[in-house]
Amino acid sequence: MRRVPTDISGAAFDAVVVGAGVNGCGVARDAAMRGLRVLLLDKGDISSGTTAASTRLIHGGLRYLEHGEVGLVRESLRERETLLRGVAPHLVRPLPVLFPVYAGRRRGLLTIRAGMLAYDLLSSSRSLPRHRMLTPAEVRARAPGLETEGLRGAALFYDAQVEFAERLAVENALAARAAGATVLTYARVERPLVEDGAARGVVFTDLLGGETHEAHAPFILNAAGPWVDEVLEGSGAGGGRLIGGTKGSHVVVRAFAGAPRAAVYSEAFEDGRPFFVVPWDGKLLVGTTDERYKGDLDRVEADAREIEYLLRETNRAFPTARLTRGDVLYTYSGVRPLPRAEVGEEGGVTRRHFIRPSRVRGLYSVVGGKLTTYRALAEGAVDLLFRALGRTPPPCQTAAVPLPGAAVEDFDAFRRDFEAQSTLPPLCTARLLRVYGARAAEVLRLARRDAELSRPISEETGTIAAEVVYAFREEMAETLADCLLRRTMVGLNGSVGLDASERAAHVAQKFLGWDDKRASGEIEAYRSYVERFRPGV
Repeated sequence: MRRVPTDISGAAFDAVVVGAGVNGCGVARDAAMRGLRVLLLDKGDISSGTTAASTRLIHGGLRYLEHGEVGLVRESLRERETLLRGVAPHLVRPLPVLFPVYAGRRRGLLTIRAGMLAYDLLSSSRSLPRHRMLTPAEVRARAPGLETEGLRGAALFYDAQVEFAERLAVENALAARAAGATVLTYARVERPLVEDGAARGVVFTDLLGGETHEAHAPFILNAAGPWVDEVLEGSGAGGGRLIGGTKGSHVVVRAFAGAPRAAVYSEAFEDGRPFFVVPWDGKLLVGTTDERYKGDLDRVEADAREIEYLLRETNRAFPTARLTRGDVLYTYSGVRPLPRAEVGEEGGVTRRHFIRPSRVRGLYSVVGGKLTTYRALAEGAVDLLFRALGRTPPPCQTAAVPLPGAAVEDFDAFRRDFEAQSTLPPLCTARLLRVYGARAAEVLRLARRDAELSRPISEETGTIAAEVVYAFREEMAETLADCLLRRTMVGLNGSVGLDASERAAHVAQKFLGWDDKRASGEIEAYRSYVERFRPGV
């Protein structure tokens, strides 16, 4: 089966979307659902950039209130509710968050209470409880290892977590494809096609096949995240650089003595910036840093200084943790595609998104954007696309139509039925639901075709062999890294999937026709890829 349609240069697309992060996938889904002919391209895999490097929170942006961005907070809270209640309840779940208050810190009890009241007032959530203030004793019950010296209490509030942010993008891409969009990964845009000052499409290279192609459309949306300026090079778009990206790094550790049962949102002792310690995927996720970045966008890694900073701050917040470099399972880093700002603190750069026009008619770029508000960004971008095409935008449907993994009438009822009918071990059954939602039934049907497909490829996670086959046949995986890191999610386990890589390749040999050369090459390429996560730091 050919990856690139033979007639792609003759196809008349309405729009080319460059970048298959959560924003680009969201735009492609919305546009295709409204009847537009869309081509979505990415030089890597779906969600392999900034989307995969987030803190995995779907949050209202409590700290944005300090910067006066009330509109952004209101929008974020509205989108959080949309994801929780209908669009992605299988991926987005409520997350209790503790905000401890200490004597002598910049934010006192009155300030925190005022912020929480404003947060509650701005939220229309019917899914999450309002905040409440806890006594020091109540705080210790939820986070036994938290520093007690000077502890005045804490605010307990609720946001949400998307445990596997990669899956949120993947499901948007699957929905876009189901609605008629053409989705091509490992398709690098070489340059926009411009004629008489107007966009006419793009030239792109199939990085797996080697061929170069043209695709034609009167509208290009550059949603390449931190690579936005690279896409614009040579287009004549002008206007200078748009992106002033900041790097955010995280460390992943096992739960330590006194680890919190809720997420903890605290102030770093050294610089006062907020950082999180979040229960995540059976481990703890600690992050994030925030500093300007001008390095290689294709290999962003946490450096020793960032790792030590995050460990120091965690140990200050949780003296019982006593974390050392040896406790770090792995790290990950990404670059936020924020608007360029030459001066000022990194944390003060707005997290709002902008859709910037260029000197080329029909060529627009997405600057900024948050995981939480990707759907709203997409809605605005598609409205703009219709207007640019001289057409009235039909109503957006993406807030009302669930993603594929939530496309059942009652997801809780589906979960109960699936658990009752599954013949897999409980760990495997629970894992399928967390990763695939309602589509877990499809994976289970596949697993029942052959006993080997029901067997785990990772004892830690319970990921089964059928998921490997499903990733390539049904979810557009092209490489072992796609399969392990952004489809099955086994690559986020304590050994970054290295325990599963050989078994997964064996499954691909038996059921997908890989030969020995491809299997060994994919294993080696995967091992090389995950070196950036510095497993076993």
